[in-house]
Amino acid sequence: MAGFSERLTGVAYRLGWTLICRVPQAWASWVFAKAAGVAWRRQGPGVQVLEANLRRVLSWKYGTDEVDGKELRTLSRAALQSYARYWLEVFRLSVTPTDRLVTGMRFQGPNEATMFANLKAGRGVIIALPHMGNFEQAGAWVIAEGAGKFTTVAERLRPESLYESFLRLRQSLGFEVLPLTGAGSPFGTLAHRLRAGGLVCLVSDRDLKESGVEVEMFGEKARISAVAALAVHTGAALMPTATWFDGEDWGATIYDEIPVPEHGTRAEKVAAMSQQLAGRFAEAIAEHPEDWHMLQKVFVSDLDPARLPPPSARVPAPRSSP
Repeated sequence: MAGFSERLTGVAYRLGWTLICRVPQAWASWVFAKAAGVAWRRQGPGVQVLEANLRRVLSWKYGTDEVDGKELRTLSRAALQSYARYWLEVFRLSVTPTDRLVTGMRFQGPNEATMFANLKAGRGVIIALPHMGNFEQAGAWVIAEGAGKFTTVAERLRPESLYESFLRLRQSLGFEVLPLTGAGSPFGTLAHRLRAGGLVCLVSDRDLKESGVEVEMFGEKARISAVAALAVHTGAALMPTATWFDGEDWGATIYDEIPVPEHGTRAEKVAAMSQQLAGRFAEAIAEHPEDWHMLQKVFVSDLDPARLPPPSARVPAPRSSP
């Protein structure tokens, strides 16, 4: 049954890529919005996890453990609508004019120029993002604006045909895509690209390989990717970044570089930088919680204890500053 379900999912996504590009966008938007509404009302496991994650955001944002249930439900519905928009835009990305992707991007802050200045000077840059907005569009934007190309890592989704579809899409846009699993560790290739002055973009607010770093985020322990290890290893600039939907357009912020600490062991440096990264993620998510598409478990109290590293192997999470 699992094999049949995966094949059916693969067929559905292939049809999505084929059909959604050929129908009027207004019609497609209506269909995706309706589908998001149905999913929200059904309260499946993914929606329940989403609401559990968003509850932490609201509790941290308002400084109280008492979260209004109606506000949470309204927010989770908006987040599912945002997630549906992400999928719609991904399906239509191959037919979206580059001019639209560029002119529709609304950047906040000066670090867009800082990122390109680093690359021009031959210094590698790591863009670390949470699952927010449309990071595929942001990738197309950065290439169109002169980055040339960048390297990223893709989770090997199931069924394999779905992973292959995403791989072809991203490659057609100019992304270099490394598989997370099944072809050895991507760390060495990423480090090589960074030492050569390249750009690496990684969605990093979730521990995909159970080898991440424990941090404090929204007042709780969570596990995120150990992307900071790349900066420690190569000296590349680690620049937290967030993307969100801004009306019909897209918004983005590139935060200040998180420097490698001068003192401490490598593990201590990675832990300290990871905590700062989690702080930037929390700041961005709290500002645009409806665009955080986190339907997976990231908080330690929600994770299966049997799948966590033994306590002796964990890097202690530094306390975030007030």
